[in-house]
Amino acid sequence: MQRDLLLAGHGGQGILVTGQVVANAAMLDGQRVTYMPAYGGEVRGGTVHVTVVSSDERISSPFVPHPTAAVIMNRPSLDRFEPLLAPGALLVYNTSLIDREPARQDLRLVPVPANEISDAVGMSRAVTLVALGAYAAATGSVPL
Repeated sequence: MQRDLLLAGHGGQGILVTGQVVANAAMLDGQRVTYMPAYGGEVRGGTVHVTVVSSDERISSPFVPHPTAAVIMNRPSLDRFEPLLAPGALLVYNTSLIDREPARQDLRLVPVPANEISDAVGMSRAVTLVALGAYAAATGSVPL
C-alpha cells in the first residue's frame, strides 16, 4: 500500500527534519521511501515543504500532485496547498498559526494547537513533532 504525506510551513519550523523523521520511520518499518524537499533561497522564514511517499512496493515517482495527507503548520501553506489535496485527504493543521478554518468540506480535519502544546511541555522547538504525533495517531501509518 502506498501512502503520501505533504508537510508544509515556514523555514525554521523543522519541516525538513520532520519529513526525514517520517522517512526514517517508514524505512525502519521495512517500507520503500522517497523524500522530496522544496524550499526557497531564503529558507528561514520562507515557505518550505516536503513530500514523503512510502510503500511496500516500488515507488514510481516521488511527485504527488494531489496528496492524500498533509501536515500544515502556517496560514500561507494552508492557502497554497489546501486546493491541491485529494478529495477525502487528511489535513492536520496548526491552529496556533492558522487563523481560519479550511474552506474545503471534503477533507478529514485534525486541528492541533501545536505551538501551545509544545510550549506547555517546555519544548517549543518540537512544534512540528507535535503535529506529526497527531498525524500518527490519526492514521497509524507512522510507527510511534
